[in-house]
Amino acid sequence: MAAHLPSFCSRHASMAVAAALMIVMATEAPAGVALLKDDIGFMWGPDHSFFYDDGNALALCLEKSHGSGFRSNAANLYARYDIDVKLVANDSAGTVTTVYLTTDDVRPGYHDEVDMEFLGNVTGEPYTLHTNIFVNSVGNREQQFRLWFDPTKEFHTYSVEWTPKNIIFLIDGTPIRVYKHEPSLGGTFPTQRHMRLDGSLWNADDWATQGGRVKTDWTRAPFYAYYRNFRVTPCAPSSPSGVASCSDEPPAPAVLQKVRAEHLLYDYCEDQNRFKDTGLPKECTAD
Repeated sequence: MAAHLPSFCSRHASMAVAAALMIVMATEAPAGVALLKDDIGFMWGPDHSFFYDDGNALALCLEKSHGSGFRSNAANLYARYDIDVKLVANDSAGTVTTVYLTTDDVRPGYHDEVDMEFLGNVTGEPYTLHTNIFVNSVGNREQQFRLWFDPTKEFHTYSVEWTPKNIIFLIDGTPIRVYKHEPSLGGTFPTQRHMRLDGSLWNADDWATQGGRVKTDWTRAPFYAYYRNFRVTPCAPSSPSGVASCSDEPPAPAVLQKVRAEHLLYDYCEDQNRFKDTGLPKECTAD
């Protein structure tokens, strides 16, 4: 282990590692994947996190005192980010596991993010994936999806493909959301600042599960989420000036339509009541 864990996390760490290793041994890692421990550093809660499988994988632990969060060492301007995650099992109500891109600048009015947040639920109820895009510290671009598989049984690959024209969210290679960079039509996203990949496990029972009506059951702590196989594919510069050249072809509309029809829970562009005084955002009404 890379850290000494106090209280619940330390007492249960061996069981968590044993369970996670069974998953690791059952699934072959992609070729060329570097050790996760060499690619990330901890933002907070290093005493509630540990590497296993010789540094190929990471477990984050959450108990009532706090959770943990990490950040990639390298930042990129335009890239595809992939990471495998296994979410908190059983009664995960109140917990939030995240994968997101973010800039280093956290000053109000300057911060950018591309979020994938996995909202826990009571045992037997499916997870919700909450997506959002922040530009200059302003988000309000939420879409939520009900996951169509049990994300706690095995690892699944969650990806963000960030090009000059599109941000594409994917699960196991299937695109679920596209957000276009079309400033003239109201659609904007980060285009000038490098971003890193962050991940975290924390408590948000004031809003995460059924709008905060279901709270975290701390008698079930500690909670664990697992990460592995972090890959970054930067966009190749097309000229000496370093301008990125990426494939900007969005996925086929039929693929997105199927995902939306079967798994979409909320789309800010369809929330007429929320924007009744101002009208829907411009990008929502553009053809």
